Amino acid sequence: MDVRDLTIGEFGRRTGLSPKALRLYEVSGLLRPASVDPATGYRRYNVEQVERARRISLLRQLDMPLAVVAEVLHGDDTEAAIRLDRWWQAQEAQVRSRRASADYLRAQLTRGGPDRTPYPVHLLDRPRTKVASITRDCDQQSLVPTMAACVDKLGTHVRAAGADSAGERWLLFYGHVTPDSEATVEICLPFTGTVEPTDDIVIRIEPAQTLAAVTVPRKDCFYPKIMLAYDDVQDHVHDKGLTAAGVSREIYFAEWCDIGDDDPFVHVAVPVQTTMEDDRA
Repeated sequence: MDVRDLTIGEFGRRTGLSPKALRLYEVSGLLRPASVDPATGYRRYNVEQVERARRISLLRQLDMPLAVVAEVLHGDDTEAAIRLDRWWQAQEAQVRSRRASADYLRAQLTRGGPDRTPYPVHLLDRPRTKVASITRDCDQQSLVPTMAACVDKLGTHVRAAGADSAGERWLLFYGHVTPDSEATVEICLPFTGTVEPTDDIVIRIEPAQTLAAVTVPRKDCFYPKIMLAYDDVQDHVHDKGLTAAGVSREIYFAEWCDIGDDDPFVHVAVPVQTTMEDDRA
């Protein structure tokens, strides 16, 4: 027997791992015994495995899945640190998302209470507008990159035709986009001039219409916080006896990098049928 060999009990005491955990890590391939007695099946570990075992234990205390532990510990320490940082950043992003969801739910539960001031809703009269558009199916995680890619593609196409874009970007929702489900969205770029359609790009006319809208600052343009703006628009439409006449939309009228967190960034809106003259902007 190698003097560096350790019994299961001694190895467990040094690493803080139970026999059950050691068996699990053996089966998963994370930490195989240094030797197994062919007659008795008794397993022994080596002192050189102690450090790896301790690292596995620490990573499991972070609730890291076994498959990810294997990825993190594959390679040298520098690579392991990079993989650990990447995984931890994803965990922190999930916590931020869960916190935002909890904040949104709390805001819904206390709607109308002293802790929250609703967004003011106003009516916007919008003219007949030519738009170039692309339709995509996406979930919440892919929504922003999908919109960015489509806006870039639309802008390139419009400019190549010698037309001028109006400085707005629209995002129309034909279903509920959530973290768990996809829905169809239409990304639109208003323009003036003449532009031909392609296999992927549609050229159409958005009719003149009235929108019930709230104006949202940049700092609130994150899911699910932006959903409070949708709630306020829907409440206004219901309370005023209006009738929705189209799909919900986001109208972006500023560039993210050109404004501050408190500056207006987007109209969250829905077309309505109304003869009212008040609340117009």
